[in-house]
Amino acid sequence: MSLIPFDQREGFIWFDGDFVEWKDAKIHILTHGLHYGCTVFEGIRVYNYKPFKLREHQQRLINSAKLVGYNLPFTLEELELAAINVVKKQNIKDGYLRPVAWLGSETMLISGNNCKVHTAIAGWETFEQSRTTIRERGARVVISNWIKPPADCTPFKSKASGIYMIATMVKNEATAKGFDDALMLDINQNITEATTSNFFIITGNKLLTPIPDCFLNGITRQTVIEIAKTNGMEVIEKYIKIEDLNEAEAAFFTGTAIEIMPIGQIAATKATYGFDIKNHKLKLLMEAYSKLVNA
Repeated sequence: MSLIPFDQREGFIWFDGDFVEWKDAKIHILTHGLHYGCTVFEGIRVYNYKPFKLREHQQRLINSAKLVGYNLPFTLEELELAAINVVKKQNIKDGYLRPVAWLGSETMLISGNNCKVHTAIAGWETFEQSRTTIRERGARVVISNWIKPPADCTPFKSKASGIYMIATMVKNEATAKGFDDALMLDINQNITEATTSNFFIITGNKLLTPIPDCFLNGITRQTVIEIAKTNGMEVIEKYIKIEDLNEAEAAFFTGTAIEIMPIGQIAATKATYGFDIKNHKLKLLMEAYSKLVNA
């Protein structure tokens, strides 16, 4: 099944407070947000017509905009209602929402202080076959040569488009080499995250995950930590080195789109590490997460 390009789809997009036809949801080529990387966005999964963690995602959108220097012209409640209306308007049973906010084309000055703030929410049905295939065999991952920028170099607590330039480069390099994704290290050689996903390892009854001190503390990450604690697992946030993978029985990624994605192997410079994608603790977390989102 080939996917229809996103600019050629049917339906409606919520754009600055009103619904417009999908084909008419356009911006000018000299839009500030296209040039300077301060666009902010979210990804929200829809399960059985219900957006999961809607309030948390829309609040993060508001926070992200503030972190990069502007305020959204809509309240949290208005953004929540808009998302719910997109689901209804598009009749999305199981799908994905993309809220996005950006600075307009009033000026091309880098500050953008005089630009109008625009906000939109698009939504569509998801197609999961490719992720299902990876999930069944376990993701093949490589350690990237690109380093995650230090905390004082990026507004890492925001989901801002400029931060994802490196993620795109890393992902493209990984897939070109036959991998599904790549992990990035920080300046101290600690594992941080993948291109768009948080990272976990399982050792016995312990769930270990990197400290989010230079990368986004994902909403799915937080949800999985809550699930693990509820199910009696010991959760440890710590700095994780590549050599610590020797002790890991299982490893996985988390993210809104991929949910919980088992990792089959991680290729580093000196060794390749393999993991049990059928680990019983990993299975417990995946089943509990599925139950939660489909409740």
